Amino acid sequence: MIGIIDYGMGNLFSVHNAVQKLGYDVLISSDPVKLEQCQKLILPGVGAFGDMMKNIKESQLDAFIENWVRKEKKPLLGICLGMQSFFESSEENGIHEGFGFLKGQIVFMKDQKVRVPHIGWNDLIKENEHPIFSKLSAHPYVYYVHSYYASNMDPDDLIGYCDYGTMKIPGLVMHENVMGCQFHPEKSGEDGLKILQYYLEEFV
Repeated sequence: MIGIIDYGMGNLFSVHNAVQKLGYDVLISSDPVKLEQCQKLILPGVGAFGDMMKNIKESQLDAFIENWVRKEKKPLLGICLGMQSFFESSEENGIHEGFGFLKGQIVFMKDQKVRVPHIGWNDLIKENEHPIFSKLSAHPYVYYVHSYYASNMDPDDLIGYCDYGTMKIPGLVMHENVMGCQFHPEKSGEDGLKILQYYLEEFV
C-alpha cells in the first residue's frame, strides 16, 4: 500500500490516480495509524510554505513524518511544496522552518528576465550520475509550477535540475530515504510516470 499524506493542501487526487495507474493500491489519509501501515509515503503540496507547515502541525502529522524519516528510515517522496518542506527553511511570506531532512533554504526567484511563477515544461538535466536516468527519455521534460526554489543545498543531494533565466533550479533531489521532485511527476507525461515508478519500485 502506498500512502498519500493529507494535511488539507495538495494535489491529492492527481497523485492518487497516477500511482493507481502504475498498478499500486493507494490510500489518502491524515491518520498516522493508517499511514503507518503503508510501505512508502508521498507528501504532495500546492500553496504557501508557511500554511503547509502550519497545517501539518495542526494535523499532528509533523511528529509522525519526523519519526517515519529519521527513526524508521522509511521512504518519503515530496512533490513540489512537499519537496520544499524537506529543506531547513523557506523565506516565503516570512521565514518558516522546514523539516530539515535536506540542507538548504527555499528562496524566491529573483531573476526579472523570466516570468515568475515558473509555470510549464522544462528540462530535467542530469547533475549527478544516477540509475534513474536509465529509465527516462534522452531529454526528459517535466512540468513545473512554483515561485520559490531550493538554494545552498548539498551538491551530492542534487540529482537533476533545470535552467530558468540565470537560475539553476533543483528539480530532483535524493538523500538517504527521502526523494523530492520540484516538478509534478503526476503531470509530466511518460517521464513523470517513470520517475514515480522508480520511487515506488526501486528507491531505498
